[in-house]
Amino acid sequence: MSVANAFTSGIRRVNHAPSLLVGVWLLTFLAALPLGLQVRAAIAESLGASPAAGAAARGVDYTWWQQFSEEATGPSKAFSPAIVGGAAVIDNLSSIIDNRSHEIAVAAAGFTYAIVWLILAGGILDRYARNRKVGSFAFFSACGGYFARFARLAIVAGLAYVALFAWLHGWLFDGIYPRVTANWTVEWHAFALRVSLYCLFGAALCLCNLVFDYAKVRIVVEDRRSVVGATIGALRFVRRRPGVLALYLIDGCCFAVVMTAYALAAPGARVSPWWTLAAGQAYLLARIWVKLLFYASEVAYFQGSLAHAAHLARPLPAWPDSPAADIADSPPAKD
Repeated sequence: MSVANAFTSGIRRVNHAPSLLVGVWLLTFLAALPLGLQVRAAIAESLGASPAAGAAARGVDYTWWQQFSEEATGPSKAFSPAIVGGAAVIDNLSSIIDNRSHEIAVAAAGFTYAIVWLILAGGILDRYARNRKVGSFAFFSACGGYFARFARLAIVAGLAYVALFAWLHGWLFDGIYPRVTANWTVEWHAFALRVSLYCLFGAALCLCNLVFDYAKVRIVVEDRRSVVGATIGALRFVRRRPGVLALYLIDGCCFAVVMTAYALAAPGARVSPWWTLAAGQAYLLARIWVKLLFYASEVAYFQGSLAHAAHLARPLPAWPDSPAADIADSPPAKD
């Protein structure tokens, strides 16, 4: 299968399963709701009946907002002017690439959300691999059937990401960068070097993500039990097929388009809060669609490359027959 065919097939598979998109979006919204309620309570307590409350009701009081974000603790720390408009996109990317730590409550919510994705990933990949409706029982059966294997794979992936952030990131930005730029006097030279190191570190992150994505695909399509074998197989698959990188780049461009569109069109702080909420949820829905596109296009490319297009090693689970069927087939009782 060509890269273009895999990409278009991935789009069709995502669009033909709208319940997955809506379900993941709803789970994301519900996961963030408790933190949002905590932030709301903290804002109400901070404003109270003060003059700043009237200014906040009429528009935006940046003086109060800045003071609130500096004094806040827990999830309220994230409520800063950096979340307004396109700044939110840049702030999220910066926190990843600069390896910034987060508040415990925010980190715990992120970890919980990652577990939810880990649970759903098996069912999502199974649905896209079959490329047809499977029903809720088969979907959740696949979620449960692959969860243990995906959990073991997550441990392996976690060790790889820890090595990247703890060793590679420190070596690049705490070792190479200050040593090289110690005697430089031209600021843009140092900026260019830092951007180059960002690109190098980002490429390492993307490659790691790509390998573990195809490890998940191999576990589902080929029903592999060994996560180490699936990871090694994914490494071989990525190394032997340059189209994998091209497809990942195309999917990544879709992600970049979504972020750029939101950064340019995101409402400012003086717009109605309900419009801001609607725009934010539309952006979240688009990001989830792109994430599902990564999964669907990778499944399509893998199946097309290894002639698995109409085959999965794991049979489609079916609901057990009614107990009445066993009674009807049983021999009559003897007196």
